[in-house]
Amino acid sequence: MTDNLQTVAPIEEFDWDAYAKGEVYTKENKEKLTESYDNTLSKINDKEVVNGIVTSMNKREVVVNIGFKSDGVVSTNEFKYNPELKIGDEVEVYIESQEDKNGQLILSHKKARASRSWDRVNAALENNEVIKGYIKCRTKGGMIVDVFGIEAFLPGSQIDVKPIRDYDIFVDKTMEFKVVKINPEFKNVVVSHKALIEEELEQQKKEIISRLEKGQVLEGVVKNITSYGVFVDLGGVDGLIHITDLSWGRIQHPDEVVKLDDKINVVILDFDDDKKRIALGLKQLTPHPWDAMDDTLKVGDIVKGKVVVIADYGAFVEVAPGVEGLIHVSEMSWTQHLHSAQDFMKVGDDVEAVILTLDKEDRKMSLGVKQLKPDPWENIEEKYPVGSMHTATVRNFTNFGAFVEIEEGVEGLIHISDLSWTKKIKHPSEVTEIGAPIEVQVLEIDKENRRLSLGHKQLEENPWDVFETIFTAGSVHEGTVLEFVDKGAVISLPYGVEGFATPKHLVKEDGSQAQVDDKLEFKVIEFNKDAKRIIVSHSRIHEDAQGGDESRRGGKRQGKKESQPSAMVTPVMEKTTLGDIEELAALKEKLDNQKVAAFKKEAKAKAKKEEAATAETEEAVIAEVKEEPVTEANATEEAKVETPAEEPAAEAKAEEAKSEE
Repeated sequence: MTDNLQTVAPIEEFDWDAYAKGEVYTKENKEKLTESYDNTLSKINDKEVVNGIVTSMNKREVVVNIGFKSDGVVSTNEFKYNPELKIGDEVEVYIESQEDKNGQLILSHKKARASRSWDRVNAALENNEVIKGYIKCRTKGGMIVDVFGIEAFLPGSQIDVKPIRDYDIFVDKTMEFKVVKINPEFKNVVVSHKALIEEELEQQKKEIISRLEKGQVLEGVVKNITSYGVFVDLGGVDGLIHITDLSWGRIQHPDEVVKLDDKINVVILDFDDDKKRIALGLKQLTPHPWDAMDDTLKVGDIVKGKVVVIADYGAFVEVAPGVEGLIHVSEMSWTQHLHSAQDFMKVGDDVEAVILTLDKEDRKMSLGVKQLKPDPWENIEEKYPVGSMHTATVRNFTNFGAFVEIEEGVEGLIHISDLSWTKKIKHPSEVTEIGAPIEVQVLEIDKENRRLSLGHKQLEENPWDVFETIFTAGSVHEGTVLEFVDKGAVISLPYGVEGFATPKHLVKEDGSQAQVDDKLEFKVIEFNKDAKRIIVSHSRIHEDAQGGDESRRGGKRQGKKESQPSAMVTPVMEKTTLGDIEELAALKEKLDNQKVAAFKKEAKAKAKKEEAATAETEEAVIAEVKEEPVTEANATEEAKVETPAEEPAAEAKAEEAKSEE
């Protein structure tokens, strides 16, 4: 039986389905029917973009009919950019495969868009076309937008015409855009939503500006606040309220008056049709504070206010909202010492002041603070009489003296010559310093010009009355060379006194010149109490000593002549031949006596003449110290004059003493 079954041949291409249905087709009929069916289907190829119709959709899938024997399925995520998609819409799809392992047609809408994206993006830029895009996420500086399957960049500044504070609210939204920039090299696309809004606003601006009038009051919304003013949205066009037009009073920042998104009424101050700029005002909607000020307010009244602005020259005080007065720095204190307003007050201080001037028409007011205190110069003669002593504070230095302040508003000058009796002061800083206290005596009062002449040295007795008895002419004192000046050197003497010596009076005994810090003996050759001048000489000491030695040597020679009178007349005797004759002895003795008497008389006259010459020489030396420049030649010449003058005088005195004997 098995063998019989194996020998039975099957019927080729037997259509069991048709047999079951009772339909039996011939091969030719079947081919015709198949061909007829295929002609009813679209001819498609893989990797091709075709158009299809959405036949059904749910949350996960969208079914698209492309005219093929089966419908394709596309993920709903690929249509996120188009939330308005509905059944019947025509969409582009990319044929990935005509049939997968399950016999399903595989389509992709995303790839279809991407395959034509660059052509469509470039066409949108050229034609200024409005396109739709899906905002996928936020990135640094803006947003990422899906446009035709390409990730385009949306800058934060191009989202809206007004500043955006929260970018996250735009994520997962589909919006209209304009392509504003394409970089083909890097495949970068930049889109803008602001450009669409600006086009609409531009039309609105033209319409709004055409209806604007100066003085017109409009309602707007605070759009932006800056340090210099507030931008207000007037319904499609922006206007600026400058900070000075926000309030009649002074404010530091606009946020003191308005806040973001506030609805406010504003008045149009000015506008520019060409540049489309609109100047707005807020304070103009309220009356000016000067117009509402109390009419009874007058000069001399005391007002209270707060310092709102301060500068070097003064401070502005707000006595009422929008009403300010200036306190000049000179009206802050009775002192005449230079100050800035910051030394007396600061911004925010509450002050009380007197109205000095009031001009309601020009809306100006000047105030004063010092007027609340009595003027210290009213009774200056009683409070600080001449000769009274006080403690002052040094405020400033000049080359000619120091300005001091006894009390606020009472200042005086201590001249440099009134700082010390004994020292030669070149600058007040040698005696005191700024800010230090100093004892003073009132010397003179000039009430009209508000000036005091003060002295510091007058607090002590004049030491020159005592110095007059110590530093007498001819007295010798030890001194130290302090410094060299133009015509000589300053010498430090006892009791803190300073003297002066010319170069020729600084020559030492060995002929060298005295140097700074040398301690030497000095002889006073002039003392001037009125001029407070002492002129001294070191050279005169050893010159006088040399002169004394010459005088002593001259006296010895004169005594020797007196003890041997024959030696004096020997030259006379040598002139004659009568010395050995006895008859002439008496005549010789008589002649000798007459000769001695004549010689004594001549010596006395010569001594008087030399004394007069010596006095003249002293006067010449003093005059030379005061007026003439000193040179070494002059010093040598003076030494020549002084030395012989003393020796003949000594000889004359010796002759006179001998004659008396």
